[in-house]
This record gives sequence, structure tokens and C-alpha cells, in this order.
Amino acid sequence: MAIYVLPLVLLAVAAVLGLVVSRGTDTDTKGNARPDTRPLALPPVEAPDAGTPPCTQLLAALPPTLPASPAPLPRLALRPPAPAGAAAWAGPTGGDPVVLRCGLPRPAELTPTSALIVINGVSWLDLAQPDRDTFIAVDRPVYLAVTVPRGLGTGPVQTVSDTVRATLPANPK
Repeated sequence: MAIYVLPLVLLAVAAVLGLVVSRGTDTDTKGNARPDTRPLALPPVEAPDAGTPPCTQLLAALPPTLPASPAPLPRLALRPPAPAGAAAWAGPTGGDPVVLRCGLPRPAELTPTSALIVINGVSWLDLAQPDRDTFIAVDRPVYLAVTVPRGLGTGPVQTVSDTVRATLPANPK
């Protein structure tokens, strides 16, 4: 069953991205595109630990904006029924959002020889795709994933890493 979890998460993210593309863009008085901040519909994914205290604490601590170029990304409300353990921030100029999912099952891609990257004190498994990266935190009491569209820079995952580090204790090695 665990082998199918990550593909389901990635499929759900792809579905979200399809919904976002149809959301369109808005412009300010100068004609500059700005993020679409309407509530976002996120499909449910398997997240058995999404309602646990670590996920609840993390979601409460997440920032209202994430740094990105050319402008910060505002946190989005999620349309009901919002899945437990989820958060999202608007994509730049109406593009794909940054999506966080907490309480996921152990990813099948995580093996004793998996290459991990450490960002601001959090160990992540990076599942790179052509148009986005999905980072899965693997050293905390719950697994969580952050999907970031390419081209946003490292600000979103650094800021999430700071919040994860401050909120969730690292697992002992």
C-alpha cells in the first residue's frame, strides 16, 4: 500500500495544478499580473497522521506569506471540504500554488541510501519533476511534503523549513 502513496500524492498535486490553471489571473491597476487569492480546492490524499498534534501545531505556525520572486505569495484559504493537514499559498501571477501536506505515510522512495538535502536544519527527500519539486521532510515525527513550482527560487522551502524546525522536533538519529 505504501508504494502507491507517493504516486497518489503526486497525482493529487497534478489535479490541483489543473484546477489552478483554470483559475486564471488578475491584474492590478497598472496591468501587472497578481496572484489569484480565491479559495483553492485541494483533493484529499492519504494522510493518516494529518489530524495529529504535530500537524495541527505545524499548520498553526505556518506563515501568512512565503517569499518568492517577484513578490511574496499569500496563503490561500482552502475550499470546503478542505483536507486535514493541508495548506497552500498562491502561485505567482495566478500560476501553480505552493502546497503543503502534513501527516503523509512514509514515502516508498525513502530508502537507507536515499540522497537527502538539508535545508535550514530539516532533512528533505527531493522528488524533482520537470515543472516542480516535491520536498518530503523525513526527520520529523510526521512526514510532510511541500510542492513548489519551478522558478520560485528557494525562499518557499527555506521558510517552511524554518517553521518545521521551530515547531517539530527532529527525530533522534
